Amino acid sequence: MLEHKDIVEEVKVIVFRLEDEEYGVEVNQVRSIEHMQKITRVPRTPEFVKGVINLRGIVTPVIDLKSRFDLGEENYTDTTRIIIVAVDDMEVGLIVDAANDVIDIPVNKIEQPPAVVGGINKAYLRGVAKLSDRLLIMLNLDKVLSNEEIQAMSSMER
Repeated sequence: MLEHKDIVEEVKVIVFRLEDEEYGVEVNQVRSIEHMQKITRVPRTPEFVKGVINLRGIVTPVIDLKSRFDLGEENYTDTTRIIIVAVDDMEVGLIVDAANDVIDIPVNKIEQPPAVVGGINKAYLRGVAKLSDRLLIMLNLDKVLSNEEIQAMSSMER
């Protein structure tokens, strides 16, 4: 009898927190994780766009994910981080409450998200990973910002 082993594809994710929930973004979309720093406000931008930072000589737009998802007021602490991600060939900083874990998730553990998860619209989500001891909400970064928002923010990036 032949022994058959299933090959399970895995995806490596950065785990971060917003309020009491854990979220994940794929490592291949993450450029770096930075401590909170001074953000220069840019006039006439949506409320969730906090402004720009100078990151090693590159001006990078920064958005507050809690504000984007209508999860309440920002409350920056020592654990607050800015995750620099790539969206449509543009780097964007995402302000999160904490980011401190990298894990491998079997792709078959990621299920379609329900219509609303933790108050966040399904359109922003790739799925929900059901792990043995926790649930992880997987973000769809390509949907977090609309095409118009990406174009507006790309004019901020230099």
